[in-house]
Amino acid sequence: MNLFDRQNLLVIAAGLSLGTLGVLLVLWGNPQNSGICVSCFLENSAGALGLHDNPRMQYLRPELIGFVLGAAAAALLGREFKSRGGSAPLPRLFSGIFLIVGCAVFIGCPIKMFLRFIAGDLTTLTGIIGLVGGVWLGLKGLAAGVHFGGSKRESAAAGIWVPLGFLLLLAFILWPPGFLLHSTRGSAAQAAPILVALAVGLFLGVLAQRSRFCVTGSIRDGLLMGHRAPLLWGFLAFLTSGFLASLATGQFHPGFYGQPGAHLDLLWSFLGMLLVGLISVLIGGCPFRQLIKSGEGDADAGLVVIGMFIGAGLVQSWQIAGTTAGVSLYGKVAVMVGLIFIFGNMLLYRERLD
Repeated sequence: MNLFDRQNLLVIAAGLSLGTLGVLLVLWGNPQNSGICVSCFLENSAGALGLHDNPRMQYLRPELIGFVLGAAAAALLGREFKSRGGSAPLPRLFSGIFLIVGCAVFIGCPIKMFLRFIAGDLTTLTGIIGLVGGVWLGLKGLAAGVHFGGSKRESAAAGIWVPLGFLLLLAFILWPPGFLLHSTRGSAAQAAPILVALAVGLFLGVLAQRSRFCVTGSIRDGLLMGHRAPLLWGFLAFLTSGFLASLATGQFHPGFYGQPGAHLDLLWSFLGMLLVGLISVLIGGCPFRQLIKSGEGDADAGLVVIGMFIGAGLVQSWQIAGTTAGVSLYGKVAVMVGLIFIFGNMLLYRERLD
């Protein structure tokens, strides 16, 4: 593999930027070890829109909006915005819900998990093992013929609705309506300045669209191709830059106990991330990648994003999300239901291979 190939350099640049900015956003005001967390941002944003009533988790996160609109702008400028969809819509919608269930039980998406890890949080180790295991199981499923069907080209209208929806959310940030909620305490009250957060989101959205960077995609390609996988080098750049930034800013605190936004229900951390890794492989990307693809006109990814918003409301309303005290019975049941859902769909969507 030629590391100096233009596309490979874009992947490495995306990884370096994600790691560095994920740490700097904490310095600029975001919660500790949570500079970037797609699932947390979705839970905060769902609360701001009234989809749950947890007063500590209500803030319309500008970074989330930036990811989608940055990807949309990059796709339009690069003539890569293509409306497509029609592949197993309901399984994808429910996959989005269960992606957030797995992330919420663990307390963080794959990006946050590795940001926590490079800041010294050793409770993430079982989650990392679970994510890798889920990716491996997903690859086994694909090899056995599990396939949700291919997306087809659709009319231009099919792919514009998610970017338009996020444009509306941008308007809500710039001109807040009366119904928009905003926490005054808790993690949602900790935030980088709006324009800084929005700029970071737009920048990362552009880079992620041009590079196709994805955390679970990096692990998938690493398992398939080893060191020859470009995405794997981007992932290593993400870990390296984040670790160095954590050291430089005094945010590296290695240990097992007392880590911010973490719990010690390690089995459920493992199972939650197993669910996330498995679903991500089968639908073509982690929560972050689904946002980027929805910005490119992918209506299938758009359905996953809608499912993630629904899931973000449910995990808070139904007390599914993990806390520093651990994982509730509802959270454990939700993870098991998610695993039954995805294994059931693997049987239903398995094509016979000759």
